[in-house]
Amino acid sequence: MLLKAFVALLLILGMPTKGTAEPAAATTIVLAGEDDWPPYSFADKRSLGAGHEPTGFSPRLIRAAFASQGVNVRFISVPFSRCMRLALTDQVAGCFNASITNENRNDYIWHSPPMFKEELSIFGAPGNDATPLTLADLRGKNVAITNGYTYPSAFVNDSRIGKFPANSDDNLIQMFLSKRVDYVVMNRTPGWLRIDATDAARGRLVHRGALSADEFWIAFSKKYPGAQQASDTFGKGLTQMRNNGSYQAMLDEFRKQVKFR
Repeated sequence: MLLKAFVALLLILGMPTKGTAEPAAATTIVLAGEDDWPPYSFADKRSLGAGHEPTGFSPRLIRAAFASQGVNVRFISVPFSRCMRLALTDQVAGCFNASITNENRNDYIWHSPPMFKEELSIFGAPGNDATPLTLADLRGKNVAITNGYTYPSAFVNDSRIGKFPANSDDNLIQMFLSKRVDYVVMNRTPGWLRIDATDAARGRLVHRGALSADEFWIAFSKKYPGAQQASDTFGKGLTQMRNNGSYQAMLDEFRKQVKFR
């Protein structure tokens, strides 16, 4: 109810009404952002939902790209699985950070270009073999994954891999430390950030290989008024930022801050 009231207020303040083909100039759109994926999008767990915004690289990038086209954007913070469900309705214009899979490709509107690329990594115990692990090496093993996240279809559909979901990446690390799983699948930058922040994991959980290099988008809603135009506008702003160098400058500064490796 709180979310619907917040969105209704924004409609009164200038958002398009049902049936409007495009957002008007100076409109404000509402996007849902993931609450637990630092350093890309995260929020104080005590202040989720309507009126509270996520922080991180993605909100900064999204706000800058829309601002370059004269569009205002507001965010709400929700768990990722709910974020994607909201983007299936008319309650928010879209959800970030989403990757495209065979399962969700036709459910949302996808802009171009993508926001960024991030490796989906395999983390495990240090090994003597310097050869990076791949999907094939996970067959017959138990692997911790985060509930509700989008993973490559080849991984999801491989029944030879034991998949054990948990509610957050922090939980995955604890599952490994308690020897409940052999490997943890996390995106590279968020994974290293959490390992570095977990005393017991440093040196015991290391990068062993990769499943894929995934691109990430805002998954725009097919039911939200003006979402197609919003997607096009965001893509235009992002392209402009890439062309004028401001995107690369923002990305370089972000990677410096998080000690990208």
